[in-house]
Amino acid sequence: MKPGERLLRVLVLTAILLIVLLPIYWMVSTSLKSNKEITQDLTLYPHAPSFDNYVHLFSEKQFGAYLTNSLAVTGVSVLVSLVFGSLGAYAIARFHLRFGLERKVGLALLTLRIVPPVVILIPIYLLMLQLKLLDTWLGLILTYTAFNITFCVWMMESFFREIPVDLEEAAMVDGDSRFTAFYRIALPLAAPGLAATAIFAVIVTFNEFLFALALTATPKAMTMPRGTATLIGRIDTDWASMSAAGVIGALPIVIFALMVQRHLVRGLTMGAVK
Repeated sequence: MKPGERLLRVLVLTAILLIVLLPIYWMVSTSLKSNKEITQDLTLYPHAPSFDNYVHLFSEKQFGAYLTNSLAVTGVSVLVSLVFGSLGAYAIARFHLRFGLERKVGLALLTLRIVPPVVILIPIYLLMLQLKLLDTWLGLILTYTAFNITFCVWMMESFFREIPVDLEEAAMVDGDSRFTAFYRIALPLAAPGLAATAIFAVIVTFNEFLFALALTATPKAMTMPRGTATLIGRIDTDWASMSAAGVIGALPIVIFALMVQRHLVRGLTMGAVK
Protein backbone atom coordinates (compact mmCIF):
# COMPACT_ATOMS: atom_id res chain seq x y z
CA MET A 1 0.00 0.00 0.00
CA LYS A 2 1.38 3.39 -1.00
CA PRO A 3 2.03 6.04 1.70
CA GLY A 4 -0.69 8.28 0.26
CA GLU A 5 -3.25 5.48 0.33
CA ARG A 6 -2.27 4.56 3.88
CA LEU A 7 -2.65 8.18 5.01
CA LEU A 8 -6.04 8.45 3.31
CA ARG A 9 -7.17 5.23 4.99
CA VAL A 10 -6.08 6.51 8.41
CA LEU A 11 -7.88 9.81 7.87
CA VAL A 12 -11.09 8.09 6.79
CA LEU A 13 -11.02 5.69 9.76
CA THR A 14 -10.31 8.58 12.14
CA ALA A 15 -13.23 10.56 10.75
CA ILE A 16 -15.55 7.54 11.15
CA LEU A 17 -14.41 6.99 14.74
CA LEU A 18 -15.00 10.66 15.58
CA ILE A 19 -18.50 10.54 14.10
CA VAL A 20 -19.34 7.37 16.03
CA LEU A 21 -17.70 8.24 19.35
CA LEU A 22 -18.57 11.96 19.60
CA PRO A 23 -22.23 11.41 20.62
CA ILE A 24 -21.13 8.82 23.19
CA TYR A 25 -18.53 11.18 24.63
CA TRP A 26 -21.06 14.00 24.71
CA MET A 27 -23.62 11.88 26.55
CA VAL A 28 -21.12 10.62 29.14
CA SER A 29 -19.59 14.06 29.73
CA THR A 30 -23.04 15.67 30.01
CA SER A 31 -24.06 13.09 32.59
CA LEU A 32 -21.15 14.27 34.78
CA LYS A 33 -22.03 17.97 34.53
CA SER A 34 -24.45 20.13 36.47
CA ASN A 35 -27.42 21.68 34.69
CA LYS A 36 -25.70 25.09 35.06
CA GLU A 37 -22.69 23.85 33.08
CA ILE A 38 -25.00 22.42 30.41
CA THR A 39 -27.40 25.34 29.91
CA GLN A 40 -25.32 28.39 30.90
CA ASP A 41 -21.58 27.72 30.86
CA LEU A 42 -21.72 25.48 27.74
CA THR A 43 -18.51 23.70 28.68
CA LEU A 44 -17.01 21.07 26.37
CA TYR A 45 -16.10 18.83 29.30
CA PRO A 46 -17.19 18.66 32.96
CA HIS A 47 -15.08 21.09 35.00
CA ALA A 48 -16.26 19.54 38.26
CA PRO A 49 -17.23 15.91 37.44
CA SER A 50 -19.89 14.53 39.73
CA PHE A 51 -22.00 11.37 39.95
CA ASP A 52 -24.86 13.27 41.57
CA ASN A 53 -27.02 12.81 38.48
CA TYR A 54 -26.76 9.03 38.75
CA VAL A 55 -27.55 9.11 42.47
CA HIS A 56 -30.50 11.42 41.74
CA LEU A 57 -31.94 8.94 39.24
CA PHE A 58 -32.03 6.03 41.65
CA SER A 59 -32.88 7.94 44.83
CA GLU A 60 -35.61 10.28 43.56
CA LYS A 61 -36.67 9.23 40.04
CA GLN A 62 -37.23 5.47 40.65
CA PHE A 63 -34.90 4.65 37.79
CA GLY A 64 -34.00 1.34 39.42
CA ALA A 65 -37.59 0.17 38.89
CA TYR A 66 -37.57 1.30 35.25
CA LEU A 67 -34.32 -0.54 34.55
CA THR A 68 -35.54 -3.70 36.32
CA ASN A 69 -38.76 -3.63 34.30
CA SER A 70 -36.85 -3.26 31.03
CA LEU A 71 -34.45 -6.10 31.80
CA ALA A 72 -37.22 -8.45 32.92
CA VAL A 73 -39.61 -7.71 30.06
CA THR A 74 -36.86 -7.82 27.44
CA GLY A 75 -35.31 -11.02 28.78
CA VAL A 76 -38.57 -12.97 29.02
CA SER A 77 -40.03 -11.79 25.70
CA VAL A 78 -36.83 -12.46 23.74
CA LEU A 79 -36.38 -15.89 25.35
CA VAL A 80 -39.96 -16.94 24.57
CA SER A 81 -39.63 -15.55 21.04
CA LEU A 82 -36.43 -17.50 20.43
CA VAL A 83 -37.97 -20.76 21.68
CA PHE A 84 -41.12 -20.60 19.57
CA GLY A 85 -39.44 -18.77 16.70
CA SER A 86 -36.76 -21.47 16.40
CA LEU A 87 -39.38 -24.21 16.33
CA GLY A 88 -41.36 -22.37 13.67
CA ALA A 89 -38.28 -21.61 11.59
CA TYR A 90 -37.13 -25.24 11.77
CA ALA A 91 -40.55 -26.46 10.63
CA ILE A 92 -40.51 -24.08 7.66
CA ALA A 93 -36.95 -25.04 6.72
CA ARG A 94 -37.46 -28.83 6.95
CA PHE A 95 -41.07 -29.55 5.94
CA HIS A 96 -42.33 -28.90 2.42
CA LEU A 97 -45.76 -27.55 1.51
CA ARG A 98 -47.56 -27.61 -1.80
CA PHE A 99 -46.55 -25.08 -4.43
CA GLY A 100 -43.43 -24.22 -2.42
CA LEU A 101 -45.45 -22.20 0.10
CA GLU A 102 -42.91 -22.87 2.84
CA ARG A 103 -40.57 -20.37 1.18
CA LYS A 104 -43.24 -17.67 1.34
CA VAL A 105 -44.35 -18.25 4.94
CA GLY A 106 -41.32 -16.46 6.37
CA LEU A 107 -42.03 -13.37 4.29
CA ALA A 108 -45.72 -13.52 5.16
CA LEU A 109 -44.87 -13.58 8.87
CA LEU A 110 -43.03 -10.29 8.43
CA THR A 111 -46.32 -8.56 7.62
CA LEU A 112 -46.73 -7.67 11.30
CA ARG A 113 -43.30 -5.99 11.23
CA ILE A 114 -44.02 -4.15 7.98
CA VAL A 115 -47.20 -2.54 9.32
CA PRO A 116 -46.38 0.72 11.16
CA PRO A 117 -46.75 0.13 14.92
CA VAL A 118 -48.98 3.17 15.35
CA VAL A 119 -51.59 1.51 13.12
CA ILE A 120 -52.12 -1.40 15.54
CA LEU A 121 -51.49 0.57 18.72
CA ILE A 122 -55.16 1.23 19.48
CA PRO A 123 -56.34 -2.39 18.86
CA ILE A 124 -53.56 -3.71 21.11
CA TYR A 125 -54.42 -1.14 23.78
CA LEU A 126 -58.10 -2.15 23.71
CA LEU A 127 -57.15 -5.83 23.83
CA MET A 128 -54.93 -5.31 26.87
CA LEU A 129 -57.70 -3.25 28.46
CA GLN A 130 -60.17 -6.11 28.05
CA LEU A 131 -57.64 -8.61 29.42
CA LYS A 132 -56.85 -6.27 32.35
CA LEU A 133 -53.16 -6.33 31.43
CA LEU A 134 -52.54 -2.59 31.21
CA ASP A 135 -49.59 -1.40 33.29
CA THR A 136 -48.28 -4.95 33.82
CA TRP A 137 -45.19 -6.89 32.80
CA LEU A 138 -47.33 -9.58 31.20
CA GLY A 139 -49.04 -7.10 28.88
CA LEU A 140 -45.70 -5.81 27.61
CA ILE A 141 -44.24 -9.32 27.33
CA LEU A 142 -47.15 -10.57 25.23
CA THR A 143 -46.97 -7.52 22.95
CA TYR A 144 -43.22 -7.68 22.42
CA THR A 145 -43.27 -11.46 21.98
CA ALA A 146 -45.85 -11.17 19.21
CA PHE A 147 -43.54 -8.81 17.32
CA ASN A 148 -40.33 -10.71 18.03
CA ILE A 149 -41.56 -14.18 17.05
CA THR A 150 -42.12 -13.15 13.44
CA PHE A 151 -38.63 -11.65 13.27
CA CYS A 152 -37.06 -14.73 14.89
CA VAL A 153 -38.78 -17.08 12.43
CA TRP A 154 -37.66 -15.03 9.46
CA MET A 155 -34.06 -14.80 10.70
CA MET A 156 -33.65 -18.39 11.92
CA GLU A 157 -35.15 -20.02 8.83
CA SER A 158 -32.10 -19.17 6.72
CA PHE A 159 -29.72 -20.55 9.37
CA PHE A 160 -31.54 -23.88 9.58
CA ARG A 161 -31.51 -24.18 5.80
CA GLU A 162 -27.70 -24.00 5.89
CA ILE A 163 -27.48 -27.08 8.16
CA PRO A 164 -27.21 -30.36 6.16
CA VAL A 165 -30.29 -32.55 6.58
CA ASP A 166 -28.05 -35.62 6.53
CA LEU A 167 -26.85 -34.88 10.08
CA GLU A 168 -30.37 -35.03 11.48
CA GLU A 169 -31.30 -38.08 9.43
CA ALA A 170 -28.23 -39.91 10.77
CA ALA A 171 -29.29 -39.04 14.33
CA MET A 172 -32.83 -40.32 13.68
CA VAL A 173 -31.43 -43.57 12.25
CA ASP A 174 -29.58 -43.98 15.56
CA GLY A 175 -32.88 -43.71 17.42
CA ASP A 176 -33.45 -39.98 17.94
CA SER A 177 -36.89 -38.51 17.37
CA ARG A 178 -37.38 -35.47 15.16
CA PHE A 179 -37.49 -33.18 18.18
CA THR A 180 -34.41 -34.78 19.75
CA ALA A 181 -32.51 -34.39 16.48
CA PHE A 182 -33.57 -30.74 16.40
CA TYR A 183 -32.50 -30.18 20.02
CA ARG A 184 -29.21 -32.12 19.88
CA ILE A 185 -28.05 -31.47 16.29
CA ALA A 186 -29.73 -28.54 14.55
CA LEU A 187 -30.05 -26.12 17.44
CA PRO A 188 -26.38 -26.22 18.57
CA LEU A 189 -25.21 -25.80 14.97
CA ALA A 190 -27.52 -22.79 14.64
CA ALA A 191 -26.18 -21.18 17.83
CA PRO A 192 -24.46 -18.32 15.93
CA GLY A 193 -27.78 -17.57 14.27
CA LEU A 194 -29.53 -17.62 17.63
CA ALA A 195 -26.99 -15.11 18.98
CA ALA A 196 -27.41 -12.79 15.98
CA THR A 197 -31.20 -13.01 16.20
CA ALA A 198 -31.17 -12.51 19.97
CA ILE A 199 -29.07 -9.36 19.93
CA PHE A 200 -31.26 -7.72 17.28
CA ALA A 201 -34.40 -8.69 19.20
CA VAL A 202 -32.91 -7.43 22.47
CA ILE A 203 -31.96 -4.07 20.96
CA VAL A 204 -35.40 -3.54 19.41
CA THR A 205 -37.29 -4.63 22.55
CA PHE A 206 -35.10 -2.81 25.07
CA ASN A 207 -35.37 0.49 23.16
CA GLU A 208 -39.09 0.25 22.30
CA PHE A 209 -41.00 3.34 23.41
CA LEU A 210 -44.40 3.65 21.69
CA PHE A 211 -46.15 0.61 23.19
CA ALA A 212 -44.49 1.18 26.57
CA LEU A 213 -45.90 4.71 26.51
CA ALA A 214 -49.43 3.51 25.74
CA LEU A 215 -49.54 0.39 27.91
CA THR A 216 -47.82 1.61 31.11
CA ALA A 217 -48.57 4.45 33.48
CA THR A 218 -46.78 3.79 36.78
CA PRO A 219 -43.21 2.84 37.81
CA LYS A 220 -44.29 -0.74 38.54
CA ALA A 221 -44.33 -1.47 34.78
CA MET A 222 -42.67 1.51 33.04
CA THR A 223 -39.62 0.52 31.00
CA MET A 224 -36.40 2.49 30.80
CA PRO A 225 -37.28 4.54 27.67
CA ARG A 226 -40.72 5.30 29.12
CA GLY A 227 -39.26 6.26 32.48
CA THR A 228 -36.61 8.46 30.88
CA ALA A 229 -39.36 10.42 29.15
CA THR A 230 -40.67 11.48 32.56
CA LEU A 231 -37.54 13.65 32.91
CA ILE A 232 -38.97 15.97 30.23
CA GLY A 233 -41.18 18.49 31.97
CA ARG A 234 -43.58 21.11 30.66
CA ILE A 235 -41.28 23.96 31.64
CA ASP A 236 -37.77 22.53 31.53
CA THR A 237 -35.83 19.35 30.79
CA ASP A 238 -33.37 17.70 33.16
CA TRP A 239 -30.63 17.20 30.55
CA ALA A 240 -28.04 16.00 33.05
CA SER A 241 -30.29 13.25 34.42
CA MET A 242 -31.40 12.27 30.92
CA SER A 243 -27.77 11.83 29.87
CA ALA A 244 -27.09 9.73 32.96
CA ALA A 245 -30.16 7.65 32.13
CA GLY A 246 -28.83 7.17 28.59
CA VAL A 247 -25.48 5.94 29.90
CA ILE A 248 -27.09 3.48 32.31
CA GLY A 249 -29.59 2.32 29.70
CA ALA A 250 -26.85 1.66 27.16
CA LEU A 251 -24.75 -0.48 29.50
CA PRO A 252 -26.93 -3.66 29.39
CA ILE A 253 -26.92 -3.64 25.58
CA VAL A 254 -23.16 -3.06 25.41
CA ILE A 255 -22.47 -5.84 27.93
CA PHE A 256 -24.78 -8.25 26.10
CA ALA A 257 -23.17 -7.42 22.74
CA LEU A 258 -19.69 -8.06 24.14
CA MET A 259 -20.82 -11.38 25.60
CA VAL A 260 -22.18 -12.68 22.28
CA GLN A 261 -19.77 -10.85 19.99
CA ARG A 262 -18.03 -13.99 18.78
CA HIS A 263 -21.30 -15.74 17.97
CA LEU A 264 -22.74 -12.57 16.46
CA VAL A 265 -19.95 -12.23 13.89
CA ARG A 266 -20.26 -15.91 12.98
CA GLY A 267 -24.02 -15.59 12.74
CA LEU A 268 -23.93 -12.59 10.44
CA THR A 269 -21.41 -14.28 8.10
CA MET A 270 -22.91 -17.78 8.24
CA GLY A 271 -23.67 -18.96 4.75
CA ALA A 272 -21.85 -16.07 3.08
CA VAL A 273 -19.00 -18.35 1.96
CA LYS A 274 -19.67 -21.80 0.51
